[in-house]
Amino acid sequence: MDGTAVPDAALASTVGRASRAQGRNVLQVAIACGGTGGHLFPGLAVAQVLQERGVGVTLLISPKEVDQRAARSCHGVDTMVLPVAGWQSGTRFACLVGSLRSIGCVRKLLRRTGRWAVLGMGGFTTLPAALAALGCRCPVFLHESNAVPGRANRWLARWARGVMVGYEAACPRVHGRWVRVTGTPVRREIILASRLIGAARLERRARVLSSFGLDAERPVVLVVGGSQGAHPLNVSVLACLDRWSQTGVSMPQWIHLTGFRDEATVRAGYASRGIPATVMAFSDQVADLLLAATVVLSRAGASFLAELVAVGVPAVVVPFPAAADDHQVHNARCLAQTGAIRMILQSEASPERLAFELGSLLKDPLARERMRQVQQTWHRPDAAERVAEILLAAMEAHRAGGSVAGTPRAAPAFGQDSSASNTGLT
Repeated sequence: MDGTAVPDAALASTVGRASRAQGRNVLQVAIACGGTGGHLFPGLAVAQVLQERGVGVTLLISPKEVDQRAARSCHGVDTMVLPVAGWQSGTRFACLVGSLRSIGCVRKLLRRTGRWAVLGMGGFTTLPAALAALGCRCPVFLHESNAVPGRANRWLARWARGVMVGYEAACPRVHGRWVRVTGTPVRREIILASRLIGAARLERRARVLSSFGLDAERPVVLVVGGSQGAHPLNVSVLACLDRWSQTGVSMPQWIHLTGFRDEATVRAGYASRGIPATVMAFSDQVADLLLAATVVLSRAGASFLAELVAVGVPAVVVPFPAAADDHQVHNARCLAQTGAIRMILQSEASPERLAFELGSLLKDPLARERMRQVQQTWHRPDAAERVAEILLAAMEAHRAGGSVAGTPRAAPAFGQDSSASNTGLT
């Protein structure tokens, strides 16, 4: 799909299912989460929880293939594809036109069905969804996974019923009615993987590596470049392989997610060097890949970092330098300052430096264990439940004539027991 239109049949199907739910007086939540995996996967995690609580959920996604593929994995949840594109040089007219059409699509959905709320996860699908909701007098809630909030969430925060964030560092940058630190929601399969320990974890790892034709007795480096910044990292990794002998560590096995542009080139690069590797453009089995990895080399998208610390895998992180407002650097710095990951700026990520950092982690099991222990202090296994609870409680308080209270500076820090104050309700 090219994003130029939403088929009438698809819209009618979504509206029809939601209308039937209205007859059962089921609360409906539209989750605007399309555009990038960093917005999409936390949205899917919240959708899973809301669905389990009997709430009707419709995902508002973009025409991107990654959105389509991931949404199909969320069974029983309705999906609406919005004809919208990112706000980038060369696509701004298309973004404006697509946003206006998306507003119309979402308004049509909200007006034909029952009691709705909209949850925006940030990104270019959130803005038209939130504007449509405000025009229909439906409450809007926001979640921001990054340490530096995106433009859409910053602008919408003043009109949102409430804002939830993944990092405490984001709180002073959001000016809304109230802001609460929930952590970044991760999908159920990641949570289940995070609970595997000891022999059960080793057995699952061996199964995954066997399916890839790799040796369970040898270390594995997992490379994840993300949807936007994969190419420079792919080039650096291939160059790093030629410097590996300088580390004094035996060449590991590699699992490399390249993005669609570089898959063939990277696969040929490993093959020409005789290095055992599994190369894929994309994978939706991230839990398995993290369990298989000894060390990870990745970008610093907030969603992937949340999954990384959940499963507990030592990592070297190279933030994508072109990320809006340099948010990946801020994400990585929050974790790196506590020792949860190692961060290298792109300008410093020479092949020699990458080889040294990865090699030093591979040969030092105590360093890897210390890193895993720190990562657990960042893991918020109940983040999706918190987001769902806050949204539902705020909806009920509003319906009953109550109020929502709190300020950005009142948000609890990571590690505190915020089960009572985190709802922000009176």
